[in-house]
Amino acid sequence: MHEISLCMSMVEIIEQQAKRHGAQKVTKVWLEIGALACVEEQALLFSFASATRGTLAQDCELQLSHRPAQAWCWDCGTCVTVSHHAEPCPLCAGHRLRIEEGESLRIRQLEIE
Repeated sequence: MHEISLCMSMVEIIEQQAKRHGAQKVTKVWLEIGALACVEEQALLFSFASATRGTLAQDCELQLSHRPAQAWCWDCGTCVTVSHHAEPCPLCAGHRLRIEEGESLRIRQLEIE
C-alpha cells in the first residue's frame, strides 16, 4: 500500500504551501489523479485522513478529480486516450504506445483560512 507514503508527501507539500501563505488551517484540497497513477481511491482517502492528523490539514475536505491518460501511438502517429497501461491503441489496435500524461497525482488547489 503505497498510498500512505503518497499522502505523507502530499501533506508535507500542503503544509509548506499553507505556511508560505500564512494559513492557520487548510479546509479543502483538490487532488487530480491520473488514470494510470495506480492509486486505490479508498486506500488514498483512508491514508489521507491518517496522514493529516495533527497538521494544518486535519479534517480538511479532499476533492478528487480524475484525469484521462494520453498516449502517443507510434503505429498510427496519433495521440489517443487510454485507461490501462497494456491497452492497445483505440484507433489502430497497435501496442507501441508512449504514455504522455496520466500517471501523476497532483495537488491542484488548496483552500485555506
